[in-house]
Formats: sequence, structure tokens, C-alpha cells
Amino acid sequence: MADLLLKPFGSHGKVHHVTPQSAGWRYVGFGLYRLRAGETAAEATGDTEVILVMVEGKARLTGAGQDWGVLGERMSVFEKTPPHSLYLPNGTDWTATAETDCVIAVCSAPGHGGHPARRIGPEGISLTERGKGTNTRYINNIAMENEDWCDSLLVTEVFTPAGHWSSYPSHRHDEDDFPRITYLEETYYHRLNPASGFGIQRVYTDDGRLDETMAVADGDVVLVPRGHHPCGAPYGFEMYYLNVMAGPLRKWRFVAAPEVEWIMKRDA
Repeated sequence: MADLLLKPFGSHGKVHHVTPQSAGWRYVGFGLYRLRAGETAAEATGDTEVILVMVEGKARLTGAGQDWGVLGERMSVFEKTPPHSLYLPNGTDWTATAETDCVIAVCSAPGHGGHPARRIGPEGISLTERGKGTNTRYINNIAMENEDWCDSLLVTEVFTPAGHWSSYPSHRHDEDDFPRITYLEETYYHRLNPASGFGIQRVYTDDGRLDETMAVADGDVVLVPRGHHPCGAPYGFEMYYLNVMAGPLRKWRFVAAPEVEWIMKRDA
């Protein structure tokens, strides 16, 4: 099994590069660029569809034969404003030229070429509250299952206040048994505010054969191949993560961990 906690390669250029081959799974890919103003990144989508998410900063984007202009607005992800993103089908390519220092996430999964390239947001994306008490967090949905303009990808941003839990109550989506549960691989790209802080993420299965608890730093990526995967933000440190999910069916159905089923029933 691949290591579940991935540190960035460095602080500049392409600092994350997750492929199905490197992760030991079949669907999800994730890359991350940290560019300085004037620098360029470019890739071909190959047999995957791609969503480029402007995590921070501004860049001029071309892709699928079109000039999409300058995308991006927030200079810090913790502004919590809706992100600017770009969807590109398989068999195309893209180029990003940084207008300011910027962070660009490259979310990928198998594509069939049935959807045209398109801008995503910031219009139509609004910060939504989820959970209760210290389980409250805030969501920017970029491409979830109610959107029908992509083949495989499910992408969302989550902001977890200091002292709160997230991706909780613990749940899993690791079986292909719709409508009870769907098989979805998942990556978490974490940011912390202040950046010197840390968060906690546990990935575990009911039988205990997988049980890892990780201290995540600002800029880390966590792989979730199976099992439950809750996160915690210590007092004093706000947590952000960008989720990428994909599997054989573009539906998000999960099963709660046995020890937290009572919480799900109580808060329903």
C-alpha cells in the first residue's frame, strides 16, 4: 500500500503528483503547482478529465483550444470566497501563466470526452454550513453529483474552524453497492491557518487492518483508498482541505462507522 501522508516535493513548481499508479488505485489523480508571477505550467489531459482549481492567486488559462482569460480572485484560501475553476475533457491540453503568485490544483479522473470545456464558478458556488456544534464546517461545492457536466470527478472544498472536527461522523465509501454505498477513492489537500499549525487525520477500517493516524501540516496530501477518514483541527488552527473523489459511479453514498451511527441518527 502506498504511504497515505504525502509531503510536498518543495515550495515551488509542481509540488504534488499523485497518479492512480503511484497511489495503488484506479481512478483519482491529483497535482499541485505553486507558481511565481510570470511562470507557466502546462499539461495534456490524456485519457482523463481535469478540473483546475485556482486555490490562491490569479493565472491566465488556455485550454481545449480556448483562451479563458484570467481566473482567480482570492489571494488566501482562508478568505473562503468561491474558487474559480476550469473543467477540461480528456484529449485536450492546458496552459496556465501566473499573473500573481498562485496555487493551482489539478484534479483528474477517467474521462470519456462527452462534455465540453467550461468555467466553473465563482457564480453558482456559495459557502454552505454543514454539521452541528464542534462538528460544524463550511463547504464550497465545485463539482458534486448534482452537476451533470463531467464524467467521473467529484470535487469540493471544506473549511473547518479551529477546534472542530470534519469528515465526521466517521464514514466510508469503499464498496460498489449502490444505492447503499459507492466506491470512491479520495485525496485531501490540506492547508492550515496559521500555516505553522497542524491537523489530525485518521484513516481506518472496521476490521482494523488499516488504521493510521497522521499529523498533517500545511500543504500535505492524504490518500484515502478505503475506510473511514475523519479530520480534526486543534484549537488555534483553522483547517482547509480540497477533496477529489472518483470511482466507477459518480455518486456519493457512504456508510457510517458503527461507533458513530448513534450520532448520525441523533443529528439527522
